[in-house]
Amino acid sequence: MTISEMTIPEMQWAQVAEKVGGPLVYKQIPVPKPGPDQVLVKIRYSGVCHTDLHAMMGHWPIPVKFPLVGGHEGAGVVVAKGALVNGFEIGDHAGIKWINGSCSECEFCRQSDDPLCANAQLSGYTVDGTFQQYAVGKATHASNIPKNVPLDAAAPVLCAGITVYKGLKESGVRPGQTVAIVGAGGGLGSLAQQYAKAMGVRVIAVDGGDDKKAMCEQLGTETYVDFTKSKDLVADVKAATPDGLGAHAVILLAVSEKPFQQATEYVRSRGTIIAIGLPPDAFLKAPVLNTVVRMISIKGSYVGNRQDGVEALDFFARGLIKAPFKLAPLKDLPKIFDLMEQGKIAGRYVLEMPE
Repeated sequence: MTISEMTIPEMQWAQVAEKVGGPLVYKQIPVPKPGPDQVLVKIRYSGVCHTDLHAMMGHWPIPVKFPLVGGHEGAGVVVAKGALVNGFEIGDHAGIKWINGSCSECEFCRQSDDPLCANAQLSGYTVDGTFQQYAVGKATHASNIPKNVPLDAAAPVLCAGITVYKGLKESGVRPGQTVAIVGAGGGLGSLAQQYAKAMGVRVIAVDGGDDKKAMCEQLGTETYVDFTKSKDLVADVKAATPDGLGAHAVILLAVSEKPFQQATEYVRSRGTIIAIGLPPDAFLKAPVLNTVVRMISIKGSYVGNRQDGVEALDFFARGLIKAPFKLAPLKDLPKIFDLMEQGKIAGRYVLEMPE
């Protein structure tokens, strides 16, 4: 295999979960080698997503590789590429996303639904991800990041941004209509508010706590409904819509089950509920009569395809999206997971890799 490459070390620093449930071990591991259709990216920054915690804890009934290097919002520089790669040159800025690769041959891949590929490789889940200094991914699934775009701020867009942008598209909500974003003060929610606003959609932010309220108001949300203080959340969400009939769409980003059961009560007739958050062992439930006679749609939305990624990054490159984030060194990841479990993170943490 011919690989064009820069000077690349043999070993690198990484956060490794050696078994289900952790703990994380900060140690040196070998730098991976790219295959013929892969790029090797020197990761400069990696966002931290709730999915990364779910992966380490084994919360989902999907096999996880162990030992595992988590992470799937990696932004950096291409330092090596396989002989079959044409879409990247050495020195290009690139992003490694949740979908690390897919088969390209199944019905879903042929229809650009590659996230639904049964043999998709998942960064930080079925293959090692971006909580390391160097990561590999299939070039066709890596994102080209314009060089004028700051890599630290772009990192959260690679999963959180693309995921909520896809969810808004799936909801069919149109300019002038209203969307309720549940979990609006988290990493995904902070971006969902901005994408909705950039698309001309009115936002009702639903979350808990004054810190998250302040952030949502700073992002321009019209109404913040605090579920920890509201005596009637359903009535409060409906009252926040111009005609009192409820939200045209609901984007569920919560990490607990109750909001998924509540959404049918405040979405308007012919409205759409989009489930994106993944609370462990949770179920969607809705009254059949209410769902049928009000013609409510309930859908799941799972990351985005390659074109969704291009569009989501373009919103960011044009200055329409600013991801609220805090920088932290790679070695601080265990502390960030602790804060995440306690629900104390407003916005997103982005890890900075050691030089």
